[in-house]
Amino acid sequence: MTKGLYIKTYGCQMNVYDSARMADLLAPLGYGDVAQPEAADLIILNTCHIREKASEKVFSELGRLRHFKEQAAADGRQMLLAVAGCVAQAEGEEIVRRAPQVDMVFGPQTYHRLPELVARATEHGERGLVDTDFPVDSKFDSLPEEHLGDEASAFLSIQEGCDKFCTFCVVPYTRGAEFSRPVTAIVAEAESLARRGVREVTLLGQNVNAYHGEGPDGRTWGLGRLLRRLAEIEGLERLRYTTSHPRDVDDELIAAHRDEPRIMPFLHLPVQSGSDRILEVMNRKHTADFYYRVVDQLRTAQPDLALSSDFIVGFPGERDEDFADTLKLVTDIGFTQAYSFKYSPRPGTPAADIAEQVPADVASERLATLQNLLNEQQMAFNRALVGRRMPILLERPGKYEGQLIGRSPYMTSVVVEAPSRLIGQLVDADIHEAHANSLSGSVVTREPGDGMSPAAASGEAESETRATA
Repeated sequence: MTKGLYIKTYGCQMNVYDSARMADLLAPLGYGDVAQPEAADLIILNTCHIREKASEKVFSELGRLRHFKEQAAADGRQMLLAVAGCVAQAEGEEIVRRAPQVDMVFGPQTYHRLPELVARATEHGERGLVDTDFPVDSKFDSLPEEHLGDEASAFLSIQEGCDKFCTFCVVPYTRGAEFSRPVTAIVAEAESLARRGVREVTLLGQNVNAYHGEGPDGRTWGLGRLLRRLAEIEGLERLRYTTSHPRDVDDELIAAHRDEPRIMPFLHLPVQSGSDRILEVMNRKHTADFYYRVVDQLRTAQPDLALSSDFIVGFPGERDEDFADTLKLVTDIGFTQAYSFKYSPRPGTPAADIAEQVPADVASERLATLQNLLNEQQMAFNRALVGRRMPILLERPGKYEGQLIGRSPYMTSVVVEAPSRLIGQLVDADIHEAHANSLSGSVVTREPGDGMSPAAASGEAESETRATA
């Protein structure tokens, strides 16, 4: 009999990937996904330590889930509760102390041991298990070769950890030192995804362009060379990667953007601040001018490149002139998307101990000003796409019957009217309307008999349909 598995995922794409692999690991044990936690035999909170008050939010959720576990026990059913991810790594035994209803706590580097932990809990009745080591053996060596699911796009983890030690960041402490998977293992996983029908792969890493894996020739390969190799895989039409650090954008990666059309013209390249003084306090190891030059090189190589970034405002010691430098950088470069936050201290990070904290009301005002500028840029970019024809990867049903939602090469959501059989397909679409966070348009199709296929951009279309968001 199938046992219910409910995984709640917080935070980054790496956690999304990790959650999917946990499901892969548990499938041979008879666990299958359920939609609601109260129906589960095993609940996993895959946590993130980046956002403000991350730990307290997890403890609050554990309090809610305790009632489901108690009800399951009253019904004579065993329910296991586990905490995974970066909060698990950071808090460890504290989670079990504060929330004794938790059966297992394990970090991002040890989830490959999950079947063993589940067996110890179910077969031997062990509780309060904690596994937050940084093992010598790579978890990737123990993961199943095949993925579950049939999505059109997929994440593929190639690198973990970070050696940069930005003063605001917990990643080096929760994910550990940089580790890069061997090229052959990555290629094998990508080929498996392509055989399953995946058309787009996003390579993941906390510092993905610091990738330095062993190649089949015994030499160290960088991200640029890896992307070229993955572009040779039949069936993979789109390649993306995230998250990058400006210091690790090298000539080989820039050349790959220039030469390989399967690398999508969208790059998330966090800058955090436009002030050299603040960047130094952040220990970012780059200046604003360095960031300008990297962007110029990338846009020279791939002229239609769209950029996304991360920004922290109200960082300790940030003055009006520092914030003005950030606004200038945003104005000069232009971003199609961005993540922007007020600084909040992370326990154990150097920035948390800086005395000169920015008042909350000042930080809030600066954040509102920055977000208004970023929203204007995003809307302007979307409007500039109206009238264009571009390939869209259709991924899922839309809000209304007959609608599908796909992604443009620039990661923008595009809403069209199309039959559900086109999910997972690349189609050409004419863009008719721009919205704050999406586009709407019409699929340009041919009807070759029993199916629809993308029409050539030369005007071979025989029918069009239109949708609005």
